[in-house]
Amino acid sequence: MGRGRQKAKHTKVARDLKYFSPDTNYNALERELGGAPTDPKLAEDLQKWPEYGAGEAESADKYVDEYVEAADESKSA
Repeated sequence: MGRGRQKAKHTKVARDLKYFSPDTNYNALERELGGAPTDPKLAEDLQKWPEYGAGEAESADKYVDEYVEAADESKSA
């Protein structure tokens, strides 16, 4: 008999969650996704060691390409 009250509470909570829209701080989101380091220590480290920074994907691709070429040469030999 108590199931109706419990279900009504769950329905109310679900409806509140469904239509809840918090205020979004777009400036903070832009800073987070922008890629610019906000920590001065991090910026300093990236200047010292640029291979660990933004060009990381490019350098990784270079090593993958070298590995694939070496594998192809060993197969054909």
